[in-house]
Amino acid sequence: MSDQAARLRQKITGLNSQYHAKTIAIVSGKGGVGKSNIALNFSLALANEGKKVLLFDLDIGMGNIDILLGKSSRYSIINMFENNLSIYDIIESGPNSLSYIAGGSGQDHIFYLDEERVNFFIEQLELLLTKYDYIIFDMGAGVTRETIHYILAVDECMLVTTPEPTSMTDAYSMVKHILLQHPVDIHLIINRSRNEKQGIDTMNRMVLTVKRFLKHDIRPLGTIPDDSAVVEAVIAQHPFILHKPKSKASVAMEQITKQFLGELSKKKINSGFLNRLKRLITER
Repeated sequence: MSDQAARLRQKITGLNSQYHAKTIAIVSGKGGVGKSNIALNFSLALANEGKKVLLFDLDIGMGNIDILLGKSSRYSIINMFENNLSIYDIIESGPNSLSYIAGGSGQDHIFYLDEERVNFFIEQLELLLTKYDYIIFDMGAGVTRETIHYILAVDECMLVTTPEPTSMTDAYSMVKHILLQHPVDIHLIINRSRNEKQGIDTMNRMVLTVKRFLKHDIRPLGTIPDDSAVVEAVIAQHPFILHKPKSKASVAMEQITKQFLGELSKKKINSGFLNRLKRLITER
């Protein structure tokens, strides 16, 4: 792998070493809140804004990005290690020039890596940071000792929840778990709100609760309505912003994306993602 890594490093000779993709982890406190669907459609909305985006499915063993796209992926992240592939070999092409890496099985092979494989993985990720504007990590629901490394290392974190009390409770627990370890910029999306008032009330309640008890500001991005167009799109295995671009959910996703880009343009991010990730993994 070290020889292959050396060859791959040569491919990026001459690229601007100061350029780094912005990294975003999309998380949820529990499963079933539509996190992966939000991750996919948010990634496509970024692509619609002219951004070069890679969606990285890290919901290992339970990944469904390729299913939502109606595609069969040739490889997953596991194959990079098992078949000695470069990360470029496992990148798939989606609609609107979206790139994605499918999730797979064999979680231990991903997160429990020896030093050589950790270094190889970091080197592979470094290649991607020079190629994309955004790398979106679709994390598994909840948080584990392994996945927390990625959540703490990224530039931004996006929390998806619904107005249901159990979903809100689990989302708050997720925020608490993250912030007790490291201050991270967290954005909030409320999915499947019955109406605008419910979505706004839910968002404000979460923001105020985190502010009061955790002394931290999370940034509300917006709400996605409970829209039958989303269900139809999932059944059709077609992202909802492409399946029905004028639906309420699609319009809301476009607004959320524009707000996110607007907020991001007001601050300068010097991504230390790779250094943070390597430190967190090697310290486990």
